[in-house]
Amino acid sequence: MLSEFSLIDRFFARRARSRTRRAELGIGDDCALIAPFAGEMLAVSTDMLVEGRHFFPDIEPRALGHKALAVNLSDLAAMGAAPLGFTLAFALPAPREAWLEAFSDGLFELADRFDCELIGGDTTAGPLNLCLTVFGSVPPQAALRRDAARPGDDVWISGTPGDARAGLGVLRGEWSAPPGDMAAFRRALEYPEPRIALGLALRGLAHAALDISDGLAGDLLHILERSRVNARIDVDALPRSPALARLPAAVQRQCTLAGGDDYELCFTAAPAQRGAIEAAAQQAGARATRIGTIAALGPADTAPAIAWHDATGAPLTLTLQGFDHFHAD
Repeated sequence: MLSEFSLIDRFFARRARSRTRRAELGIGDDCALIAPFAGEMLAVSTDMLVEGRHFFPDIEPRALGHKALAVNLSDLAAMGAAPLGFTLAFALPAPREAWLEAFSDGLFELADRFDCELIGGDTTAGPLNLCLTVFGSVPPQAALRRDAARPGDDVWISGTPGDARAGLGVLRGEWSAPPGDMAAFRRALEYPEPRIALGLALRGLAHAALDISDGLAGDLLHILERSRVNARIDVDALPRSPALARLPAAVQRQCTLAGGDDYELCFTAAPAQRGAIEAAAQQAGARATRIGTIAALGPADTAPAIAWHDATGAPLTLTLQGFDHFHAD
């Protein structure tokens, strides 16, 4: 049977050592030593994934390895940071070799793609629980912060949000979809694509940014609250994948506005940057769509808010709430 240290060495440490080394000191000591590029700062983010809350028990381990790192890399993308390395700590009910092989394959396939080195971690027995901390590098003046949105900015979103929530709904039996669409939804849910290239391309173009992990309605409010501004959003402008467009209109709206797990970027930028942003998105291999504008707080406003409207400009009264890790279904 695998011991704790043979498990770490066989499936993680040995594979990490065989790759490009970016840390001054990686796996094998009490701490890793890592430094950002000259003139840049470290960007650090941690995410935890818990079985039954963030993924289904029957998820393929390769997909879980991918998603565990992807959600952390997405935070770096939202900051405009280049990946450097990550740590992995996890609890595992039993050290099953086939499961660990597939999980580490998915993990390192994505790590290699973004040149992100595993530099440490921990493991123990227990209910399946993954915790990753990722490190990136970004020039201080280029970091895409949540508190930098300005009145008059356009609001943009990458990709086609909503597919991950659509997949969750199908798996839960909330609605149905044909097999081909279901496969697309499930891939969006289990294999999110971190927008690293787009985040880097937005340096110097975008003002504020974040990634959509808990739904646009909830996440955009974080930018508004930190920047002390309002937003006006055209619900019909949100892009939809062909598969999502085949679901009922009410389901589409729920998925695009209040769904989570998309890990697309939502960002603001001056109207003068529209052409540059479209070119940057194309170069990064991503789709970017303008969905609204940022406005100043009015004298009667007690808190930042989102005003929703349709393509005709008619106001919409919507009750939307982003994902809450302590109160979600």
